[in-house]
Amino acid sequence: MIKSDIVDRVAEITDVPRVKAAQAVDTIIEAMKSALCDGKRIELRGFGVFQVRDRKKGVGRNPKTGVEVAISPGKTVRFKPGKDLKNL
Repeated sequence: MIKSDIVDRVAEITDVPRVKAAQAVDTIIEAMKSALCDGKRIELRGFGVFQVRDRKKGVGRNPKTGVEVAISPGKTVRFKPGKDLKNL
């Protein structure tokens, strides 16, 4: 499923024009991005939790050449599915 599929589904279920559904989906995605950029946790009951976590530095390898590559520390977004989603 891609973003346009979600927009179509929202428009179909809510019986609103596709343009309005696209605006609603875009607003939700932007709000989620903004919260994650601020380091906040997003909890959607019955679905799961999105959380920003620190990623430690490490060493990786190029699979073709075997050359070691340094992986710098940073931040990443983790998703932990909720109980309802796990049970599906």
